[in-house]
Amino acid sequence: MSQQIPRPEYPRPQFVRAGWMNLNGTWQFEIDHGDSGRKRGLVKKEPLDGSILVPFCPESALSDVGNKDFMRAVWYRRTVTLPEEAKGKRVLLHFGAVDYAAEVWVNGTSVGTHKGGYTPFVFDVTDALIEGENAIVVCAQDDTRSGHQPSGKQSQSYESHGCFYTRTTGIWQTVWLEWVDPCHMQEVYLTPHAEAGTVTVRALVSGACTLRASASYEGRPMGEMQARTSGGVAELVLPLTEKHLWNVGEPRLYDLTLELVRDGAVCDRLDSYFGLRSVRFDGMRFLLNDRPVFQRLVLDQGFYPDGIYTAPTDEALRHDIELSMAMGFNGARLHEKVFEPRFLYHADHLGYLCWGEMANWGLDHSEDAALADFLNDWIPEVKRDYSAPSIIGWCPFNETWDQSGRAQCDDVLRMVHRITKALDPTRPCIDTSGNYHVETDIFDVHEYEQNPEIFRGYYGAGAPLLYDRLGKRQTYTPGLPVFVSEYGGIWWSDTDKNGWGYGERVKSREEFLARYRGLTETLLHNPDHFGFCYTQLTDVEQEQNGLYTYDRRAKFPPEVIRAINSQKAACEE
Repeated sequence: MSQQIPRPEYPRPQFVRAGWMNLNGTWQFEIDHGDSGRKRGLVKKEPLDGSILVPFCPESALSDVGNKDFMRAVWYRRTVTLPEEAKGKRVLLHFGAVDYAAEVWVNGTSVGTHKGGYTPFVFDVTDALIEGENAIVVCAQDDTRSGHQPSGKQSQSYESHGCFYTRTTGIWQTVWLEWVDPCHMQEVYLTPHAEAGTVTVRALVSGACTLRASASYEGRPMGEMQARTSGGVAELVLPLTEKHLWNVGEPRLYDLTLELVRDGAVCDRLDSYFGLRSVRFDGMRFLLNDRPVFQRLVLDQGFYPDGIYTAPTDEALRHDIELSMAMGFNGARLHEKVFEPRFLYHADHLGYLCWGEMANWGLDHSEDAALADFLNDWIPEVKRDYSAPSIIGWCPFNETWDQSGRAQCDDVLRMVHRITKALDPTRPCIDTSGNYHVETDIFDVHEYEQNPEIFRGYYGAGAPLLYDRLGKRQTYTPGLPVFVSEYGGIWWSDTDKNGWGYGERVKSREEFLARYRGLTETLLHNPDHFGFCYTQLTDVEQEQNGLYTYDRRAKFPPEVIRAINSQKAACEE
């Protein structure tokens, strides 16, 4: 096995445990085009036919495979020897994300299965381990054309086209081991209360013990509290001696240490952090910490030329946020993809607003069975990212278009919205961005009209509240906050004339900037809109409407875009 460890950083940065081992690097690998590997004995085959660099998907250049055709199933194998410190502990095998249906074996024993391509899962593999070298085998099945599998912007054709891009199959986030005491924290949820100056800590715990929480700010103690577990749950409210609010561009974060104590000894510890902030609406205005903030969002699709779904480095994740902020955006719609936790870690530490979204395209929304297929990923996403201060809203679905002439099943959207609100009542939830709304906290539309004058007639100050070209299929509820959550998409490339973009391609940078200014100022100057979301941050493959190229070069001076975006919005007066 190669000793190279790509993406070596701890993959769950808001809840860090000391005892862990990164399993990224070179694994044996084999494509199973007929999905017949179980029958053919691939569980025990040694070695597999090829190799791959995990955590990069086999479609990517960084994987050293680079196969962009459809792959019904893929197999992985590697061996690992646990360190001495893991002995006597429960050993947990974590996967950040595997697209789509996975089964895992340890030393020939199946330790579990998982369905869902975007969120983490974990298996307790202790009872399958042996002394010395242990073999881990993973099979991932993937069918983006089934209608029962959310796949986001992954192309259902052989080639990439329009706004559909290269697929991702199999492992695409970090694989890792950690070892824990039988009494340990399984899940943790942090709820800040900005006005009260407190944070609620809720932990799901295996075993009877005491949860102890201590907070600090810039090294100064801010408070301690403890609570006994009851029925596998420990919950406490921690008062803070000083109140420092997390804000846009002002990422004031508290450090938090969580410990489980049993018989006077610490049996588990997580190092964490949280932001003290509140989000709510006051009529049409979005309030962050009870002050109006206009959401200057950009559409971020999270694709990379060499890693596809997976950023080549942790620094690349942070760099994307910095590129956005350099142009005056204060947040992003994380579009048609569940971004990895380390992206949110950087957003938390930069004061950057994020809308959490699922990769619902590829799912047949006209069937009530879509509810089960969708919730495989959506519930774990909401639970995984609940504690991130940068997440200020949820958007489970995007543009739920008809499927072969069949309309969406409204009950699917309605139930997902209600489940989301039950899991997290502290944030707003858009049922389906753009169309077709059923039950929602916000009524948004997507508008790619390229003429600023026409656009102004639709959305300018003094125009009707919200122009909705899909009004025959959705009805605005009076009083709901509104915004244009996709607009622009202005098509420009000075190197490639054969790409794709929205509307008529501009003929010069000057024409681009004039159009950008006209569209954006219309939304900034409308006091009834609480934000906008421009399409998009970067080009993605053939789609050429980014403010940056696919390899992250600015198409326009960032300061020019920033000057437009940073104007005071009417709702901030």
